Amino acid sequence: MLTDMKTSVDTGDDGGVIPELAAVREAKHELARREEVAVRRARNSGLSWAEIGTLLGVTRQTMHRKYRKVG
Repeated sequence: MLTDMKTSVDTGDDGGVIPELAAVREAKHELARREEVAVRRARNSGLSWAEIGTLLGVTRQTMHRKYRKVG
């Protein structure tokens, strides 16, 4: 199991770096899900790819490439 793995950065405490990285992974997954829902809602509300991209700090091309199946 991944949490049983010992590394050179293991602090020996119960908090450890491995659970922290697992929490970061989960947070990234949740954030990606929230972004997809928000993009879908924005598109359904009539916002353009350029407008959505501006609000998220990326180009319209990036938004279109990533979410073209959303609509």
